[in-house]
Amino acid sequence: MKLDTLVTEPWADYGLIDSGHGRKLERYGRFRFVRPEPQAMWAPASDEWKHDGEFIGASDEEGGGRWHLGRNVPKDWPLGWADVKFHAANTNFRHLAFFPDMAPQWAWMRDKVADGDEVMNLFGYTGVGSLALAAKGAKVTHVDASKKSVENGKANALLSGMADKPIRWMIDDAVKFTAREVRRGRTYAGIMLDPPKFGRGPTGETWRLEEGLPGLIADCVKLLTPESKFLVLTVYAVRMSAIAIAELLAQATAPLGGRVEAGEMAVREEARGLLLPTAIFARWTRD
Repeated sequence: MKLDTLVTEPWADYGLIDSGHGRKLERYGRFRFVRPEPQAMWAPASDEWKHDGEFIGASDEEGGGRWHLGRNVPKDWPLGWADVKFHAANTNFRHLAFFPDMAPQWAWMRDKVADGDEVMNLFGYTGVGSLALAAKGAKVTHVDASKKSVENGKANALLSGMADKPIRWMIDDAVKFTAREVRRGRTYAGIMLDPPKFGRGPTGETWRLEEGLPGLIADCVKLLTPESKFLVLTVYAVRMSAIAIAELLAQATAPLGGRVEAGEMAVREEARGLLLPTAIFARWTRD
């Protein structure tokens, strides 16, 4: 199987400025932040990184750590991508309340949806992807187990001037919600899912990626028809191959026809143009 690389290029409100020695320097609007990045094993372009804050990771392998921020950094601030606006913030999970390397996926899905298409965003987080599709006329079902994430999604919709868009904001366990949609006989023109390595549902449900992903993909495919347009799966922070998730998706979608493509996601560094890998993906389309 040929693997592709989806590259996030810099845009006005985001860029990977420099990377190396296990860290990366990024700009989020007018602020610059340093975060750990184990895959940046090379030397940085510059030894002098001016920044407004840095996330210092914990010493254990389970993650953790905390932000060290300058006094000028607010609780949140507005950013934009294409016709979507959203709030950035320094979260306890070391990221900035959205995933910029998803931009090529958002653009790809926007090219496929038509006005009135029903799509679903599982593990939808703060809703930037949901708003990107809603802006193109899609009717979106946004699902996340975190009440705070869903509330942030609604706030982003308000900021974008899209509070009146047809988006169902669902606080629910993604696996259970998808299974219920199958029983209801629902179908979708497209589904995107960005499952975590580990997580808990709103009533204590436990999610482990390697155990739960095959069943969840099988249910997602039951919500598609041969006329559906896409199924996009992205996976972060796991010891898993793009080939593995591509074969999983290819087997599940075989009755629908179409094709599956897979590979890595990466961000282009502004200093030298090198690519920093961030995640793997597999996606089905009928085209």
